[in-house]
Amino acid sequence: MTRIIVVGGGAGGLELVTKLGRTLGRKKRAHVTLVDKNASHLWKPLLHEVATGSLDEGVDALSYRAHAKNHHFDFQMGSLENIDRERKVIHLAELRDEHGELLLPRREIEYDLLVLAIGSTSNDFNTPGVREHCIFLDSPGQAHRFRTEMNNEFLKLHAHNGQGTVDIAIVGGGATGVELSAELHNAVKELQNYGFGDLDSSKLNVNLVEAGERILPALPPRISGAAHHELTKLGVTVRTATRITQADADGLVTQEGEKIPAQIMVWAAGIKAPDFMKEIAGLETNRINQLVVTSTLQTTRDENIFVIGDLAQCTQPDGSFVPPRAQAAHQMSTQTFKNIVAKLNGRELKPYIYKDHGSLVSLSRFSTVGSLMGNLTKGSMMVEGRIARVVYISLYRMHQMALHGMFKTSLMLLVGRINRVLRPNLKLH
Repeated sequence: MTRIIVVGGGAGGLELVTKLGRTLGRKKRAHVTLVDKNASHLWKPLLHEVATGSLDEGVDALSYRAHAKNHHFDFQMGSLENIDRERKVIHLAELRDEHGELLLPRREIEYDLLVLAIGSTSNDFNTPGVREHCIFLDSPGQAHRFRTEMNNEFLKLHAHNGQGTVDIAIVGGGATGVELSAELHNAVKELQNYGFGDLDSSKLNVNLVEAGERILPALPPRISGAAHHELTKLGVTVRTATRITQADADGLVTQEGEKIPAQIMVWAAGIKAPDFMKEIAGLETNRINQLVVTSTLQTTRDENIFVIGDLAQCTQPDGSFVPPRAQAAHQMSTQTFKNIVAKLNGRELKPYIYKDHGSLVSLSRFSTVGSLMGNLTKGSMMVEGRIARVVYISLYRMHQMALHGMFKTSLMLLVGRINRVLRPNLKLH
């Protein structure tokens, strides 16, 4: 029986291992295993909502072990340490609890086909002080840290009868920085309903700092302009063409020497693959540690190893690289599933071609802006407001449907509506 291991339970990895389990695993054609260092999955584009408390990850998170049982694959909790391509085994690091007690020793797992879907981490570009003083919004743990620090700052302000401000600086004008900036103002409005009557938007000072000429540089200028306008209306100070050279305990320093004061600093200015991936097992990597893959998403030096999502440097026919987006991970997952089935059946593997369906940015409940790409419009169509919000939410529903199917996703939608009535709008603990 073919042994297939998928390392990384993010959007792409979990969708892939679910499809493999439902088909090959259920029919005993392959033994499918998911490896992840966490016990549960949360869709990464939702992290800014977890950070501000507008989403309760205890409700939306998915248990890997339970999902594995329901979809005919195994789950191993652990962190990838190394790959032995000659023996076809992966090494998992030992797992310890917060007290340093050993939970699981170092392990080896054998594979015939390996899929790496570990994702990316924040790239601080070796800027002094960033590692020590900034929060990286790239994991649920970091989102929890942000929420704790934010709630503590609001409590201190409330204890001083609303004297002063809560200063938050966000570096990086991509989707994460823009969405977090808007979600913070939503959090302040909601806190007013929970005994913080002396709080309002004037007490929140959010600086969004972008080194480029405009925020959302990956989107058309008219859309980034609309988002810039909406953020300014909310009260966010948007600073473009501003490069940060240092982070201190009490704020950020710009290239011009200006100090941007902040009690809480978030770094969302770029991504890279984890440092331990650099030339792992002799595989080809690029300057940000991504694994270089062929058009079929196999590594250039080993056809038995596939890579999907942010970890892959995949070149398109026009010479461009596939962008690190959730929709790309979803598409790569689908193509890799087809290619693995083709490989097992001795058929030709097909190349992956990225299809840009547009991008949407949620400005919390205030607005949503973005572009949709499609045959109907012969190009891109700018959307905003309620229509854009519906499409934005539907992206998450599509992810849920890939994992659970139509019936269970419909039930989740119903539970979500019930929870709006039963639960507070903001997670306060």
